[in-house]
Amino acid sequence: MKKIIIVPYFLLLFLISTTLTSAESDYYQPAKDSKEELVMDLFFSLLLPNIQEAVSNYYSDYLTESPLVYPYQINILNLERIGTSFVFSVTLEVTPVLGAHNPVGRDQLTFSIAPNEVKLKDFKHMETFELPPHLQNIIKKK
Repeated sequence: MKKIIIVPYFLLLFLISTTLTSAESDYYQPAKDSKEELVMDLFFSLLLPNIQEAVSNYYSDYLTESPLVYPYQINILNLERIGTSFVFSVTLEVTPVLGAHNPVGRDQLTFSIAPNEVKLKDFKHMETFELPPHLQNIIKKK
């Protein structure tokens, strides 16, 4: 009788574990150590000052300290070439943090990128996260 109960139990555990481990990320991730990963990391590094400026401007109305965005907290939602030129539109999702990686929110930024020019076209604040007690003092009073 025990064998009859144990076999379905292990079968159920196997199905659950394979379902959980094979879940795909919502964001595209290039193969580890590939040239594509290298180019993507370079792209994020070059765009990071523009991202940081947009995030700092938005959160300056709500916080006394500027949250940081790390390159590994940037995801590409959409990237397209405009026409046949070297003009691109990119929409990113970022998670700015304070202190020891305390997320403050989730934001979408859309940039227009052309040779020698990066312009913020849209900034959407998607979600606000509760700050831990030790960071409550940096929230601006209304």
